[in-house]
Amino acid sequence: MEKKWVIKEKGDPAVVKQLAATLGISESLANLMVQRNITTREEAITFFEPDLRYLHDPFLMKDMNIAVERISTAIKKNERILVYGDYDVDGTTAVALMYSFLKELYSNVDYYIPDRYKEGYGVSFQGIDFAFQNNCRLMITLDCGIKAVEKVKYARTKGIDVIVCDHHYPGDEIPKSAAVLDPKQPGCNYPYKELSGCGVGFKLIHAYSRVHGIPFSRIAGYLDLVAVSIASDIVPLTGENRVLAYFGLKQLNEDPRTGLKEIIREAEVCRILTVEDVVFKIGPRINAAGRMETGRKAVELLISNDSKLATGISKEINNFNIERRNVDRSITTEAMRMISEDQRNVNAKTTVLFNPSWKKGVIGIVASRLIETYYRPTVILTESNGFATGSARSVQGYDLYQAIEACSDLLESFGGHMFAAGLTLRKENIKPFMERFEQYVNSTISEDQLVPRIFVDSELSFDVINEDFFNFLNKFQPFGPENMSPIFASRNVCDAGSGRMVGSSGEHLKLDLCHESTGQRTFPAIAFSQSEHFEHIRAGKPFDICYSVEMNEFRGSRNLQLNIRDIKVPGRES
Repeated sequence: MEKKWVIKEKGDPAVVKQLAATLGISESLANLMVQRNITTREEAITFFEPDLRYLHDPFLMKDMNIAVERISTAIKKNERILVYGDYDVDGTTAVALMYSFLKELYSNVDYYIPDRYKEGYGVSFQGIDFAFQNNCRLMITLDCGIKAVEKVKYARTKGIDVIVCDHHYPGDEIPKSAAVLDPKQPGCNYPYKELSGCGVGFKLIHAYSRVHGIPFSRIAGYLDLVAVSIASDIVPLTGENRVLAYFGLKQLNEDPRTGLKEIIREAEVCRILTVEDVVFKIGPRINAAGRMETGRKAVELLISNDSKLATGISKEINNFNIERRNVDRSITTEAMRMISEDQRNVNAKTTVLFNPSWKKGVIGIVASRLIETYYRPTVILTESNGFATGSARSVQGYDLYQAIEACSDLLESFGGHMFAAGLTLRKENIKPFMERFEQYVNSTISEDQLVPRIFVDSELSFDVINEDFFNFLNKFQPFGPENMSPIFASRNVCDAGSGRMVGSSGEHLKLDLCHESTGQRTFPAIAFSQSEHFEHIRAGKPFDICYSVEMNEFRGSRNLQLNIRDIKVPGRES
């Protein structure tokens, strides 16, 4: 698929020059910093040397004092507390965090994860009934609840108070619960709005600890869970999230909790763990429990202190993940066939597919996979409890939530954000929804938004790339949304003559690239799934690349390598 390269604007030349001189670094590196709004030595220190002192006062969050007081009262009166969370990574890590913290202080506590297939997303009536039947007087919801207006009302009729801890956008009405912790709710002056659901839970235990004289060192041990949630939920890696993720990753690498240690071992990660490793290796395994069986398994693993028990659960979850991969590949293949066989899809601006037999737990992954081939807003639906229910995914820069909201009269429920959403509708409304969704997207999306884009930090000459340059790039970690791994472009590079196709089907390229800026010096490079350019490259013709700089470690040796994200031959629009 043809990709558009978007070269980011350079930072103010005077500011870049001054920052480079102040820090004793190249202007190429200083430009990366200015692009991230780092313009002074003080800002550089804050960014490159995260400190837990930079965390905001948790009591700046609306209702925090009420939430702490209600938990304190529950413990004082020996009321049973139910910790309730969603079945994805953010929800299960948040439940593990809150349950483990409370359990250290107090024995009368339980947790609940809704069944993805029987109850669906968020707070359920069944979950509230469980709380009532088990004599719970307080329920703490994590990563859900901000739209559970009727459910909270139902809980009150059962004599159950609810503390909502969420990070999603609220609806028109805020639940009338004992307390609502959500930095995105109206009237909340908390300085940082992009916490994960587990991050909001961490702020609550931080506030409780402050009131009850529990040292921060005791709750710092939960930061590995927070880091996993931040990485897996794809929230911005800026501000407070950067601090939490930095120290959480440090703990993941040095002293992770028993359950996470077993997942890391099962995932065979033998190097320093990064956000990317969490996103692609750790998170999917935790998610697989809720997708294939029950998210409760994931919580069991994350709260376990028994290495033998954790090993068993981790292997079970790994098997779920293998099964999940097989199922989502099968569904993706079937979905691709459905698209290719329907002529209406040729010029459509959306993909909306329904199959009642598809497994609900993997359709979000399928939606993402389809976007890799058909780059347009996508909704995948299956049948659950007599309704059509599904997951939606968007393309860069297009507000999917607004498009779904424009169809809200056809829906039973929906929720999410700009790039991902979930929805439920009656089966007879599927066709009207398809038509309305297509009509709305067609009238609001630009042609430019239907072309995948690669955001390039700057154009670069090979002569500035060396180990010092790479080591400084590494200081920008942890990478993630709003602080992505830097991508560079270089023009008119050539292969030194040793280029070859590699991979089981020859789908990848292994190259040795030279550039006029470096004379005879070459850089090894790998280009995944780009073998269609091989004949042009083998002929010795120049081409343009965008890439990231990596350190390749193999059999004890280390060398810089370019990971090529895209190749363009001269003359094509970029």
